[in-house]
Amino acid sequence: MPRSLALLAAVLGFTPSVFAQVNAPGAAPAGAPASAATPAPATPAQPARVSTGLVTIESDLQRADQLTGVVTATGNVRIVYPDERVVATARQAQYFSKENRVVLSGDVDIVQEGGNLIRAERVVYLVDGERLIAIPPEGQQVFSRLKIQQQQTPPATAATPAAASPPASTPAPTGQASPAAQP
Repeated sequence: MPRSLALLAAVLGFTPSVFAQVNAPGAAPAGAPASAATPAPATPAQPARVSTGLVTIESDLQRADQLTGVVTATGNVRIVYPDERVVATARQAQYFSKENRVVLSGDVDIVQEGGNLIRAERVVYLVDGERLIAIPPEGQQVFSRLKIQQQQTPPATAATPAAASPPASTPAPTGQASPAAQP
């Protein structure tokens, strides 16, 4: 049972890539030479994030079925995943290990530190594809609040190609001597 609950916990961490996928500033595309990376703009140092894998699941009842591979937490479910800075609450949470799918149902709130939020009646998270499907209560709508972070572009540098600079001396028109050659 603890292993099954650990699986449920691991997949409930809605990563930032669920909301948006952003390349790290200054990163070179895969396969590009190391010199292709551009330096990142100066920003305040962020503390390094350490992945602990620790997830806390609180609920009135938790059960796991080894035959079906379904883990269920019911009643006042609260899931805390500090690695991804996510807290999810619902009336029920189920992990379908054979399908690699998580279903939260009943007054679902998923809050990620920094402002991201989803409210729905039911949320299905397809782990393999990192897809999230939010289903509203009947006759209502899903509510999402996403903080969109703009990528900072490095300041433009002045390029001075050799072809753009004027030559050191200009030749005199044909038939005339250059000023240096005149007496």
